[in-house]
Amino acid sequence: MILVRHGQSYFNLHYGTTRIDPGIRDPALTELGRAQAASAAEALKVRGIKRLLVSPYTRTLETAQIIADILGIPVTVEPLVRERAAFTCDIGTSRGELSRLWPHLSFAHLEEPWWHAGEESEAALRLRCERFRTAMAALADWRAVGVVSHWGFIRALTGQAIANGTHVDFDPTAELVK
Repeated sequence: MILVRHGQSYFNLHYGTTRIDPGIRDPALTELGRAQAASAAEALKVRGIKRLLVSPYTRTLETAQIIADILGIPVTVEPLVRERAAFTCDIGTSRGELSRLWPHLSFAHLEEPWWHAGEESEAALRLRCERFRTAMAALADWRAVGVVSHWGFIRALTGQAIANGTHVDFDPTAELVK
């Protein structure tokens, strides 16, 4: 399984410079973020990815769409891989609006709201990561799955803090990093 962090969002652009939450809800990708997503797709061409799972946030959906278009693979929305709720950017977009913006994807399985209310504890995040890991370990094709997710989720799952638009291998049959 390959975990991909979304490309640079407008939140990342501002927060990376100021370290102050700029108050942007569910931000879109910047031009650099779109270029990072395309570069990630190029790097993934040789990895045998057959399908993508994606967090329901705009920045991950945009990243996944770019990757899926380049690789010619399907995308499935998976709320378990959403970001740890800690900033304004982690307030999502309603299921109805997501369905309008991405009519070719299914959001019917999302609760409303689908994002965590308030700040999500590290313990709650780790439980969510463990639910995801267990579900993925049961899949016969996990080696051919790409997951477009976020810094906090990937860090909790792997122990690695990766940059926007980069990826890391993940074996869901192994224990979570402590």
